[in-house]
Amino acid sequence: MARPAPLQSSPRPAGDSLQQQFYRRFEHAILGGLTLLLFLLFWEGLSRGLWAELLEPLIGVAADGLRVRPIFISAPTRIYAALVQMIVSGEIWEHLYVSGVAFVLGGALALVVGIPLGLAAGWYRRLNYAVEPFLTAFNATPQVVFIPLIIMWVGTGLAARVLIIAMVTIIPIVMSALAAVKTTDPRLLKVAASMGSSEWRRFRDIILPSSVPFLLVGLRLGVGRGMVGIVVGEIYAATAGVGYLINISGASFQTDRVFVGILIIALAGLLLTAAIHRVERRVERWRPQSPRTA
Repeated sequence: MARPAPLQSSPRPAGDSLQQQFYRRFEHAILGGLTLLLFLLFWEGLSRGLWAELLEPLIGVAADGLRVRPIFISAPTRIYAALVQMIVSGEIWEHLYVSGVAFVLGGALALVVGIPLGLAAGWYRRLNYAVEPFLTAFNATPQVVFIPLIIMWVGTGLAARVLIIAMVTIIPIVMSALAAVKTTDPRLLKVAASMGSSEWRRFRDIILPSSVPFLLVGLRLGVGRGMVGIVVGEIYAATAGVGYLINISGASFQTDRVFVGILIIALAGLLLTAAIHRVERRVERWRPQSPRTA
């Protein structure tokens, strides 16, 4: 009996070098990093008047329009120096701790209240009729109008910041949970009911698993709103925190410290969103991806 030929790996396409394979594998990171580097170089040159000096021999006095005073925009190197100084002095850690505690507690409160409320409103028709007008009105109303009331009710301490963050975060979570139940395939529920499945088992085995992708999308949207809640809450009701840092630095025209606070908020939102997106990809492996995002 002839011995079967050993399995061989598929040959690499002609002209497909190791560099091309490396680029295709890390294309997203390479293009994103290159774009960020070019943006930082442009920003540095603009804030220091470099582009105005380079273009002045070509366009004359019109190049003065590219000169920006440091009070309006700070250079990335100055922002980095301010951040290092705040890290060395320990000032930044207090702001991060205050904002982090408020965000975690406010986000947890929004999840504990928002997910059950959204799922229950989607599952029980009469409850949906009762709460949907309030949800729609609350979503259409800028939540900042309730901040004076919150301060009157609980003061300007941690409780006020937690309530503000929960208030601005809860709507996308509730709406996503509500949409998750409404978009569940009714045929699955009918088949389960015809086989004698109880209401609780249908909810547990069909509604909850199908709701996970929607809940993760709502959580990603809630992260962005939570970052807004941090800044707004600490402007009105805090003596420390990243939002307080942005507010007090802007009032004293310390532009570099303002950008430090802005970049911290942006980086925190980016990391949290990336983490949620990673979880979302794990639980949605059954869903086919488009060629552009695969």
